[in-house]
Amino acid sequence: MLVIGLTGGIGSGKTSAASIFSALGAGVIDTDEIAHELTQPGGRSLLFIRRAFGEKYITSEGALNRKEMRNLVFNDTDARRKLEAILHPLIRDEVSRRVELAQAPYLIVVVPLLLETGHYRGIVQRVLVVDCSEGVQISRATARSGMDEQAVRAIMAAQVSRDERLGQADDVIVNDADLPNLERQVRALHKKYMTLAQGS
Repeated sequence: MLVIGLTGGIGSGKTSAASIFSALGAGVIDTDEIAHELTQPGGRSLLFIRRAFGEKYITSEGALNRKEMRNLVFNDTDARRKLEAILHPLIRDEVSRRVELAQAPYLIVVVPLLLETGHYRGIVQRVLVVDCSEGVQISRATARSGMDEQAVRAIMAAQVSRDERLGQADDVIVNDADLPNLERQVRALHKKYMTLAQGS
């Protein structure tokens, strides 16, 4: 099975690219969705999060209190590392399980921190980076999430630099323009990945 790791900075358009790949017939595994499942009421990470951080970070419904946790981890590097040490192995295990079960011609695994964690080296064969300028990242992320520019810049600072990301890419989508431009690039890569998958 050909497995592509799709990554990019906040606001780069990873989700939009992944949904086009999915519509074209690729299998898509989104680690943000898995993280969401793990931190919902009854999720496998909650016992560990409660133990490590306390009740303040769990809602009355029994889910992760995202707002409180976001405020903590973007101001406290140790807390962020502690949270990542809980979530990343659980996410990676679930990705491995889904890769084993996949029936698609090839797989796209969406991992925002693909290059930062190094956890997916044994799973993905190629790295696809969705790239755009920092200005576009900030305007998209603030419009989509309601975060202010300072919060978005803090997230960007916690991720690898744009140059480093591009330096590790096997394939790049430049997503500075409109949706039809993104679709054209995804279609071209889909064709390439189908050929690679048939040869693997």
